Amino acid sequence: MARSTEQISPVNPVFENSHITIQVLQRAMLLLDVLARQAEPMALKHLAAAAGLHTSTAHRILNDLVVGRYVERVDSGLYRLGMRLLELGSLVKGRLNVREVALEYMRELHRVTGQTINLSVQQGDEIVYIERAWSERSGMQVVRAIGGRAPLHLTSTGKLFLSVSDPRQIKSYIMRTGLAGTTRNSLTRAEQLERDLALVRRHGYSRDNEELELGVRCIAAGVYDDTGKLQAGLSISAPAERMRDEWITLLQETAARISRDLGYEGPCSSNSATAFFKQH
Repeated sequence: MARSTEQISPVNPVFENSHITIQVLQRAMLLLDVLARQAEPMALKHLAAAAGLHTSTAHRILNDLVVGRYVERVDSGLYRLGMRLLELGSLVKGRLNVREVALEYMRELHRVTGQTINLSVQQGDEIVYIERAWSERSGMQVVRAIGGRAPLHLTSTGKLFLSVSDPRQIKSYIMRTGLAGTTRNSLTRAEQLERDLALVRRHGYSRDNEELELGVRCIAAGVYDDTGKLQAGLSISAPAERMRDEWITLLQETAARISRDLGYEGPCSSNSATAFFKQH
């Protein structure tokens, strides 16, 4: 039996000050939130009342959520959260684990280089910065905001993700985005991007040569999970005149260490970086 809903507020505080413009999405989120607050499956009548919706409206939305596996319909017409949410939650958890594993390594790489270290993941046609290591005491640095986004083809980490995509996916990306640029160095032609991606595959790291922002250069190396999938990109951002090629090996070694801690058993970079870390 479903629990009594007498103590369930019909107003979800998450949405009190929100500006969701599509009403049906807001109603679907209300229903999911009500289900999330109940340990037991709920009857349609109680669920609709708790969400402040008419029963017929709640029923239509729940039907679609059941099709998408965001909600399950169990015996006696009761509803509970579906397995799709668990799958999505596992993806989020995996990304958060990358942050947890990477942070100390990022701080050490920042200490050695004195530059900002970024951890980014792919989300659609962009990368999203999910962690950084920097210090105000290190003087002028290029600091990317956590949660900030940038197009794949204009960033070193974005190129890592494009480099492991199949040709059809890359062509589709080029068609969708038009390879819009932001500086005179931006790669705005397909043949330019293809040449750059070939270099990424050959050398195992990527560069942003003032392609996103004039005066800023970045280098990135991949972080892989236990299945060998590219999970994130680890990058160094620095004023153009400060970027040093000797950091490439340090970056690759740091990314390899993070990957190993995530269970990756593939080939790692040379150990020359280990000695550099010990000397600094």
